[in-house]
Amino acid sequence: MGSSHPFIAVGVGVLVALSHTTAGYSQEHNLNPVTAVNTPSPSENHSEKVDELPLTQSPMPSDSPLAGSSESSTSPRSQPSTEKPKPNSPNLQKKTRESASSSQKNKPIKSASASQRNKPTNKAKPTHKTAQANPLVPSTPSTGATPASVIPTLPITPTIPALPFQNQPIGPAKSGIPPEYLNPNPNPLSFPTRPEEVRLRGIQPITLQQALELAKRNNRDLKLATEVLQRVRASLRQAQAARYPTIGANGQISQTRSASGQLSQAAQTQAQQSLPPALRQSSNSDQQSTALNGTVQVGYDIYTSGRRPAQIRAAEQQVRSEELQVEVTLQQLQLDVSNAYYELQRADEVVRIQQSAVRNAQAILRDVVAQERAGIGTRLDVLQQQVQLANAQQSLVTALGTQQIRRRELAQILALPPYLNLAAADPVQVSGVWDMSLEQTIVTAFKNRAELEQFLAQRASAEQQKKAALASLGPTVAFNFQYNILNNLRDQLGFADGFSTSLGFQWNFFDGGAARAQASQQDANIAQAETNFAKVREQIQLQVETAYTNLGTNFLNIGTNRQAIEQAREALRLARLRFQAGVGTQTEVINTQNALTQTEGNFVTAIIDYNRALASLTRSVTNLPIPAGSTTPTLPKTVTNSIIPTGDPAPLPR
Repeated sequence: MGSSHPFIAVGVGVLVALSHTTAGYSQEHNLNPVTAVNTPSPSENHSEKVDELPLTQSPMPSDSPLAGSSESSTSPRSQPSTEKPKPNSPNLQKKTRESASSSQKNKPIKSASASQRNKPTNKAKPTHKTAQANPLVPSTPSTGATPASVIPTLPITPTIPALPFQNQPIGPAKSGIPPEYLNPNPNPLSFPTRPEEVRLRGIQPITLQQALELAKRNNRDLKLATEVLQRVRASLRQAQAARYPTIGANGQISQTRSASGQLSQAAQTQAQQSLPPALRQSSNSDQQSTALNGTVQVGYDIYTSGRRPAQIRAAEQQVRSEELQVEVTLQQLQLDVSNAYYELQRADEVVRIQQSAVRNAQAILRDVVAQERAGIGTRLDVLQQQVQLANAQQSLVTALGTQQIRRRELAQILALPPYLNLAAADPVQVSGVWDMSLEQTIVTAFKNRAELEQFLAQRASAEQQKKAALASLGPTVAFNFQYNILNNLRDQLGFADGFSTSLGFQWNFFDGGAARAQASQQDANIAQAETNFAKVREQIQLQVETAYTNLGTNFLNIGTNRQAIEQAREALRLARLRFQAGVGTQTEVINTQNALTQTEGNFVTAIIDYNRALASLTRSVTNLPIPAGSTTPTLPKTVTNSIIPTGDPAPLPR
């Protein structure tokens, strides 16, 4: 026990020196190795404050670690006379040296020699100076002096423009029906022609339920599927029209003048001239006629060898197939919106984690610089931490870019106006549990999946089209009725009418093989539908098994990573204390910081992947009722899976 007193004294002395040196240095200098920040107000105390990073929902401030400043950090600062003395004042520096000297006396000879070797070779700066040069920023050496080795600045600037309006919410996040200004232009042929029309004006926070409602209302793919359904329904009405007779009417009025009649009348008149007047006959008949003619006809195919009902049933199956396609599009749209929303939440959490990593790296850099100034640290430690901070800032810039991409992807799915951006309003937490076993989930998916029923409808439609093609080789019986009226308007005799009735029979014995070729095409369509049915059935089973496995594994990972986060935070705190006391290494601090960042990312990944697996299972068992205000269907109460607990995990810790 007696031999440990010198080490205790050394630790106390180091902590006292660090407390004074760190406080004075944090007031004097900017510790950001990337860019210099704006000089704060003299009345503000920045000795213990960590530089805050910009939040994802607020504009990036000018003193952000990612924002540069034209003001140099080496410029002196004027202090008011009423301000407390700084730790680098003569009195406090004297106390610091006395405390360090008293601690140094109790050190063993070996420890003192090692500490002396770790001290920088340059002399201490005079105490009468009000501001000292920042060791993190290269300074210009005086004329004739040998330039000392300086740490190069890392000119890292953000590659993502931080627009002031880009992070300002347009409206509050409210539950219920989405606001009307989120609807796109009702004219689908319009497009922006000026840059102002596509410039982002702000962010609208929405919930997942509002995103699903907007997708149903605005999504282009869903509208296309609905329009195709309307077209196929019109084709069905066209096929059903063959059940009824065709009724037509036509009429015409005509005026004729016969040239041969005029020649015959002229010859007759000439012959009459040679006869005595008593025998002559009058020939004043008019060779022109004006007739009014009208006809009404009725036709109906009495027998078509099954072609007419086959065509109608084929059209009905096509309508059913397109109705199922609309359902498939809607269910897939809900899954895509859910996945896009969860990916946006993931991007938001990654930004938050990287911001925390940058803040931790800045705080550790303060400790490293303070130890270097106290003579117990090395320039290598400062360089390593500068690189660590630069890497954290680069990861933050990348995370901000990914966040912006995820926002635009969700906006594209929802077909929002080009000047609006979105943000996730729901917290990152487990969205629910799955109460069905794996086997029952697979069976329920086989029964309810619209894709399987769609292939059955396509197969039935091909069978009916095959019957219609072969029916063209059979006999057909048709009935026709015609009624007409006629009136010669020059003879004043009035109307005359008449009618005709016919029963026709037709049978094509040979058509060159065209009908049987059409039937062979439909046989191929039937086989294709059956193969697609088996293929999709296997895919559905694999999707359910994959989602079910991911659901269980990610649920277990949530609990594991929640505990690991607390352990990683405590490990980082202890590593920093050990490093400040001089018994730890910079490598330990860097490793624990990286472990904390990775653990937080793993925790977010586990929750997001769990929610995505739950959304995939919900997509697998369609046609189940979904209550109002919920995103998951009401599942029948069955044997609960023993792997998946029934309770919801706690929300993501902030």
